[in-house]
Amino acid sequence: MLENREGKNIPDVTFRVIEEGNWKDISTENLFSGKTVIVFSLPGAFTPTCSSTHLPRFNELAPVFKQNGVDEIICMSVNDTFVMNAWKEVQESSNVTVLPDGNGEFTDGMGLLVGKKDLGFGDRSWRYSMLVKDKVIEKMFIEPDVEGDPFEISDADTMLNYINSDAIKPEFVSIISRKGCIHCERARKALDEHDMPYEEIELGQGITSRSLRALSGATTTPQVFIGGKLIGTADDLEAYLASKQIKAA
Repeated sequence: MLENREGKNIPDVTFRVIEEGNWKDISTENLFSGKTVIVFSLPGAFTPTCSSTHLPRFNELAPVFKQNGVDEIICMSVNDTFVMNAWKEVQESSNVTVLPDGNGEFTDGMGLLVGKKDLGFGDRSWRYSMLVKDKVIEKMFIEPDVEGDPFEISDADTMLNYINSDAIKPEFVSIISRKGCIHCERARKALDEHDMPYEEIELGQGITSRSLRALSGATTTPQVFIGGKLIGTADDLEAYLASKQIKAA
């Protein structure tokens, strides 16, 4: 039976991490005392679900969590600090603190250290998320104890719904740009001014002019997509954002 520790204190553990090339000790006291913290723990860095969904969505929703009283978001795994740091860099997850539970001490103290020897992983963390306030666990979302690696309730959206079911989630924004394009810079500036995080895809980096025409019906840049909908050029984006402001007024 996987342990639910709601109402209990988190384990008292010191983590060994590398920061700016130097070893550093970080205690749970440092991380959690006097703070509201979300922790989500997963089987391993660079694994499929963890890389494609679990970490990226918490990173995307981090500004919304902050607006709703969360001080920090921690991603934990039974991996070493070098692996976790490399994974964070690849994931570009600057809004999330990655924490290596290299010896599995924290995870074991949570009662969620499980054997993955059949996969050659040794002992790893079961997938879960929790909301911790001043070192006390308020809420836990533990994936069901079934075969495999279920991912049903420890996601970022479930946690945000628990904290504030009326929270407004940001829309996905993507820009297809071209190097040296002044209008692309206009689009970036407009999105930055409206606090709208975006993904940028530059022509030649996995996408061609032909792909751009297929997606947008045009070959000019930028082409901006919001929430899966084509907005268009920098002019179109500025008009779209202005219309949203008028409606909100």
